[in-house]
Amino acid sequence: MALSGLDIFKLLPKTNCGDCAVPTCLAFAMKLAQKKAELSECPHASDEAKATLGAAGTPPIRLVKIGGANALEVGNETVMFRHEKTFFHQTGIAIELRSSDGTESNRVKIQAMENLTVERVGEQLTADLFFVTFDSENGEVFLDTLTVIKELSTKGVILNCQDLTVLKQGLEILKENRPAIYCEAKPAEKIYSLAKTFEASLVLTARSFEDLEARSNAAVTADLNALILNLEAAGFGKKLQHNTLLRRSALQQNFKPFGYPLLTRIKGATPVEILAEASLQICKYGSIVVLPEYDQALLYTLFTLRQTIYTDPQKPIQVDPKVYAIGDPTPDSPVFVTTNFSLTYFMVSGEIENSGVSAHLVVTDAEGQSVLTAWAAGKFDGEKIAKFIKDIQFEQQVKTRKIIIPGLVAQISGDLEESLPGWEVIVGCQEASDIPSFIKSVELT
Repeated sequence: MALSGLDIFKLLPKTNCGDCAVPTCLAFAMKLAQKKAELSECPHASDEAKATLGAAGTPPIRLVKIGGANALEVGNETVMFRHEKTFFHQTGIAIELRSSDGTESNRVKIQAMENLTVERVGEQLTADLFFVTFDSENGEVFLDTLTVIKELSTKGVILNCQDLTVLKQGLEILKENRPAIYCEAKPAEKIYSLAKTFEASLVLTARSFEDLEARSNAAVTADLNALILNLEAAGFGKKLQHNTLLRRSALQQNFKPFGYPLLTRIKGATPVEILAEASLQICKYGSIVVLPEYDQALLYTLFTLRQTIYTDPQKPIQVDPKVYAIGDPTPDSPVFVTTNFSLTYFMVSGEIENSGVSAHLVVTDAEGQSVLTAWAAGKFDGEKIAKFIKDIQFEQQVKTRKIIIPGLVAQISGDLEESLPGWEVIVGCQEASDIPSFIKSVELT
């Protein structure tokens, strides 16, 4: 039977020392009860507490890190469905590099990966890992590729190498960067030894639930806990079924052998198939997806999907409420107003900038909601906009007395004019994409 937060609190030292990075023992107990912390994070836990809380303090899906200073963190999820709470650690996207392609070809891909950063609604989106496969007779190319990664990148690396001699040399190169070892076959004792020596996480591959359970238990018996699971399947539907059963076993049945992040090597033959399979993994429990090739357009699509899935549904992405200068506005420049939902802000500011006109963009606090949603919730109306403008003393900063509101909420124009005496309210366009043509059609000064 699961222990409550108060039950766990009774077994903690109650010193409120903060050594666990949580301010109080009660707060730490609540995190333990929610499977969002491990008892090992408390350096003062008694032997009795360790014996009693060992299982209670272990997250149902263990957190695993791959990489050095900018390590990718996967696992530690607590819900089956995003709307129940949120997903915490976004799917890691890895690009496969093969020794058979040659060092220079791999160097080009590594450099391209390093240069690929996409900014979307204020966030920087990038790929996370390299999956390096030794598929030739020349171990030097494999090792040279790892050296190039170490020189040019801070991303984590997964080593897919069945030659133990070459694998050990590769681990030596990356020993400071916490790599992962991909085990296609049943791990041998030497693999366990290498993983311990280099503090590498271990990717366990199997073709059945029974085999995966056996390999997971064997790794734990060998004192390895940084595990990642890869249960192979034929077809998208089977893979979805496997992921769901593994996740449900870990979260709802607390089945320890399956309580680890999940990895999938994408095997689609065409860009469309790769996109479909990778998208499925991002939406349904894939902790790491390995793409067979570097494709910038494909990555951009996956970045966008991943950002959407791993945004907290209870906390929309938002920008700070304030007045933003678009271009180089003067006191006579036009004034636009919108909400602080990030996507809305970036769309509106981008279209104003595209119009070639400098303007003031008043972004009010609507708790991160879009224009229509905020209006329907009573968080974006004439009175609130006027209060915000007065509170920040915006009227003293500009000479213009014209303000443009979104066309979707034209009905607030009367209230806004009453709340802002002396201002003329102009109802703008409904779609942000129409802003450039709207600006050309009206007199704003």
